[in-house]
Amino acid sequence: MNLAKHINDLLYRYDCVIVPNFGGFVTHQVGAKLNNAAQTFYPPTKQIAFNGHLKHNDGLLANYVTSVEHLSFEQASNAISLIVGKWQDQLKTSELSLDKLGVLSLNTQQQIVFEPKKEINFLTTSFGLSAVVSPVMNNPKTSINNPIPIVKTASREVIPTFIKYAATAAILLTLSFAGYSSYEQNEQKEMLASQQKALEKKIQSATFVISNPLPTLKLNVVREVSKQYHVIAGAFQFAKNADRKVKQLIADGFNSKIIGLNKWGLTQVSFDSFAEKNDAINHLNKIRQTVSKEAWLLVQTNK
Repeated sequence: MNLAKHINDLLYRYDCVIVPNFGGFVTHQVGAKLNNAAQTFYPPTKQIAFNGHLKHNDGLLANYVTSVEHLSFEQASNAISLIVGKWQDQLKTSELSLDKLGVLSLNTQQQIVFEPKKEINFLTTSFGLSAVVSPVMNNPKTSINNPIPIVKTASREVIPTFIKYAATAAILLTLSFAGYSSYEQNEQKEMLASQQKALEKKIQSATFVISNPLPTLKLNVVREVSKQYHVIAGAFQFAKNADRKVKQLIADGFNSKIIGLNKWGLTQVSFDSFAEKNDAINHLNKIRQTVSKEAWLLVQTNK
């Protein structure tokens, strides 16, 4: 099984692909840019980096291997685990080259260092676009061997008609080039603004839509505040393991509960839930520092 190829395929559709017990390949978008020195214009790209702290199995890679290789979820997980073991053994003695991804190696602190293949563009909207090189325009001074004479009349000098047409065309070309340069600058500004908005931390969100809701009843009760921000402790394939985790966290003093199933059919368990985003993020940071570095934030948006 070519695990590197499966990771490569997923990176075109997802921003993060985690290899359990190894690390995560995370994409980041780079806007279009112009290299003045090389007179080269580069299209927008989506390149990858490696984060060795992202080792928690979110089920994405295993589910994809299950569908492509026609294996069960357990068989796919075992196959991935065997390949990861071989990768770790190879890194102890030499570099590890992954097809179309890059090269991994260990530094002096025994941490994994990743050098991506920058020629691979994972941004699907830039498919088919390549770097464009603009030739340098030189304007050497040339002497005119046979100057065109100006015909003089009694009242004024008459310039031949074809020279006037040539001058008009030169002016139009100059104005067109200036307009294109202004358009190119505006495009770059819009790309930079869009890229700035995309810097906000990516948070997985789940949406639940209830069809055919019951009629609304007016009751004289205090409305419960909707808690849509959940600090997730884990996702479990078997419901009994999720129940056991909830009981353990409640015993440890957390307001733990089962949130529901994610799109891969795994049961999600929370440490706690919050109505305010800032409260949830503060709690998440505290959990990562004291309990579990694998905790993450789930946002449920009710439509």
